[in-house]
Amino acid sequence: MTAKTIISTTNAPAAIGPYSQAVKVGNTVYMSGQIPLDPATMDMVMDSFEAQAVRVFENVDAVAKAAGGDLSNIVKLTILLTDLANFAEVNDIMTRYFKEPFPARAAYAVKALPKGADIEVEAVLVLED
Repeated sequence: MTAKTIISTTNAPAAIGPYSQAVKVGNTVYMSGQIPLDPATMDMVMDSFEAQAVRVFENVDAVAKAAGGDLSNIVKLTILLTDLANFAEVNDIMTRYFKEPFPARAAYAVKALPKGADIEVEAVLVLED
């Protein structure tokens, strides 16, 4: 059986269900979806779509750092949006956080997300050996 290491940080929102912020197996880290919860207050950031997306990517960054990496270690992102009209804005905001070569990515429209969020992002990281 492969050993699993649970990744947890107070710099990202605590899990709001029976899951871990991330799980590391070997040098791969599987990150749970992040929604725009402020980790200090556990309140939703709802000022604008941009504010939500920024909070989500900050949360993803915090978990990546807790795992021993950073955003450059992300090889795959999955982005869930309640409105695909925000797709272009997500692309713009991503360029603030990611540089080439960009991670692989999928983006999906979904009917609803936890706590009324407009965006959720999950990631897979591969850490240096």
